[in-house]
Amino acid sequence: MDISFKFDPEVLIGADTLSAAGTICGRYGKRIMIAADHAMDSITVNKLKEILEDSNIEAIVFDGIEENSTVDMADNIVELTHAAHCNAIIGLGGYKTQLIARMTAIMMPMRITSFELLEGRMFQSKFLPLITIPTEGLDAFSLTNFFIAADPRNRLVKYVRSPDGLYSAVIIDSNLLIQPSGANQATFLFDGLISAVEAYCSVKANFLSDALLERAINFFAKLLRSGGSNADVYAQACFLAAIGNALSSPGIGSALSYAINARFPVQKQQCSAVLLPYIMEKLINARPEKMARVASFLGSAGKTGSVAEAANSAVTGIKNCMEAFKIQGDLKGFNIPLDRVTAAVEAVRSLEFIANSPWTVSYEDTFEILRKILL
Repeated sequence: MDISFKFDPEVLIGADTLSAAGTICGRYGKRIMIAADHAMDSITVNKLKEILEDSNIEAIVFDGIEENSTVDMADNIVELTHAAHCNAIIGLGGYKTQLIARMTAIMMPMRITSFELLEGRMFQSKFLPLITIPTEGLDAFSLTNFFIAADPRNRLVKYVRSPDGLYSAVIIDSNLLIQPSGANQATFLFDGLISAVEAYCSVKANFLSDALLERAINFFAKLLRSGGSNADVYAQACFLAAIGNALSSPGIGSALSYAINARFPVQKQQCSAVLLPYIMEKLINARPEKMARVASFLGSAGKTGSVAEAANSAVTGIKNCMEAFKIQGDLKGFNIPLDRVTAAVEAVRSLEFIANSPWTVSYEDTFEILRKILL
């Protein structure tokens, strides 16, 4: 085990940490709901069930969550969880699965619907204990006291408050993580990097968040330089970035990635990759000293030169990394009409945390960024 944090929530990071699931879940009862990706390897699901059964815990599995599933699937899991009298829920899978499991945990005690939650119905302090076992790492909203979710009725993202203490445990087993190597999987590195860099430059950043996020950026940079095949380093980078975002604030790049993914068949991680250079260009003017530090982590800053020159080299460094991984620098191949993103831009700009951006996020600037990556 590489890292073990004992606080609320309990966090385990490293190889074979899945084996601790039985001990952790046993604290909450004898019946556990497992919300899992439909594409999840049955061997992994069965292994988790066996670990729970060895601790005398009965596991009920819902494995119908797919990449294109909408968040109202949480309604089905709430009903099943209630009927089975489950004491806690495990989210086993990628970002979509973790989002739906999180909503289920909030909705379950009051039996409210996903639409009621999206519309801002206040929740009580009581919730279903949630254990997250991610297979794609953690994202910008994983540990914050809010998150964003796409409303199935219009495919626009909404801001949803999340109760403090919702997570009982975070188990990041590096053996289960997607190995971030190759063009498609390397986009996970850029997804993590955009969340870390934006939180690092946020107006809500502080000494502690800076320390954690600098370490996270360093880890992501190390993976980019080495080809991105170290799952243990990736797990640590994702966790530090998630904690840093909770202490600081996510940014518009992470929000736009979700917004585009919600309306069009483009992976969130790919959206993050193509957005990253443009978001960094905005951050250079707003936070040149911090972007110069980012450039030094990426190894793109020269030995000499001004802060401005060093900061600008960060964008060059990212573009070089994208070329090395053969990642397309735009989304033009998806033939997304620019006029269809107008509503998405407005929805993103209305999110509360966008005010924490160090640059004024105008409609014109946001629309111009999307124009560059779509046309």
